Amino acid sequence: MNHTAALPFELDAGGNAPLGMPPAQFLRDYWQKRPLLIRNAFPDFEAPLQPEDLAGLACEEVALSRLIRHDRARDGWQVETGPFDEDLFPGLGDRDWTLLVQDVDKWDADVAALLPHFAFLPRWRIDDIMVSFAATGGSVGAHVDQYDVFLLQGQGHRRWQIDASDAMGRGVPPQDFRDDVEMRLLREFTPTHEWVLGPGDMLYLPPMVPHHGVAEDPCLTFSVGMRAPSVSELMGDYIDTLAAEADESIRYHDETLQPPADPNEIDADAMARVVEALNVMRMKDPDRLGDWFGSFITGYRNAQQVVAGGTAPPRIELEWLLSQGQAVLHRNPFTRMAWRRAGDGARLFASGTAWPVPLRDARTLAAEARLDGRTYTALSNAGRETVLELLAEGHYTLLDADSE
Repeated sequence: MNHTAALPFELDAGGNAPLGMPPAQFLRDYWQKRPLLIRNAFPDFEAPLQPEDLAGLACEEVALSRLIRHDRARDGWQVETGPFDEDLFPGLGDRDWTLLVQDVDKWDADVAALLPHFAFLPRWRIDDIMVSFAATGGSVGAHVDQYDVFLLQGQGHRRWQIDASDAMGRGVPPQDFRDDVEMRLLREFTPTHEWVLGPGDMLYLPPMVPHHGVAEDPCLTFSVGMRAPSVSELMGDYIDTLAAEADESIRYHDETLQPPADPNEIDADAMARVVEALNVMRMKDPDRLGDWFGSFITGYRNAQQVVAGGTAPPRIELEWLLSQGQAVLHRNPFTRMAWRRAGDGARLFASGTAWPVPLRDARTLAAEARLDGRTYTALSNAGRETVLELLAEGHYTLLDADSE
């Protein structure tokens, strides 16, 4: 019998915020298996930004934003994409609309400060923090997500309904979509659980769990979403990489060919040779495969392309400024980093590019979004060289220490 069947769907975090249990227990019993409502996941939580801040960000060209309005009378839905004119918001009324902005953690350091609370997950698995403001009655309809998500209530109250039939052993819920709206809304939705979340409460949902959230009053919700590439996305990039690196001199060959029984048949021997030819192209070297995946996953779903900034000062001047505490290096918030062991060192991946560095340097650079003089000096010469190259490519910005 599956031991998770008797586990609760709701608990109070108590002294074990934010999960209400040790991370290993959560990953064993709930991660990608079972929804969980965690009351007081963030006790005495105060939202790190206000609705007017979110509206201001939605007016910026660089932000990815959507406005969703619901016509209750005919159950109609209207979706608009930003940037929006600031004069729009006063006329929206006080009911039945939702503003959503992606990647708010890239634009707001206080929102990004929530991410260390999710260090029980690989950092490269976390995609972004989306923030939504909903007027009373605001919703995005009943839907499913193809990735794990943590829904943290920031202000106000939101009523969540979920269909946990699968986790309860009742079968997979229907997942057909309506064809009368431009959003991927469920045609059928029968909730098994319903809760009202207040500030600091958090709902975890595995992929493909039907859910529907409606604002009880004006509210902010912080959605920590995961990166979960589809098999087709993985295969597409993998095959593109193989094709780009393929040796054109390696071709299908059949030096053991025998006279065919029927010259028009593609026989079993021919198919065996096809498999052999494809296996030659396969990445059999773990380091090569690891380099491909590290590059893929740190570049996957990047909302913005990192580009080189202004000319950096000469190395001797840069290192003097850092050593004197007059400057610091800040990582571009859109630069995604991860690392993996390779040979006797490591590979550091930054937004799709691999950099060979010593293991200790890889750990430091992936973990630290801010490099001061002490951190920089502690790097090996190879690590410092890598930082300089990353700076030249726009992955770091040199700032005056006083301007932080």
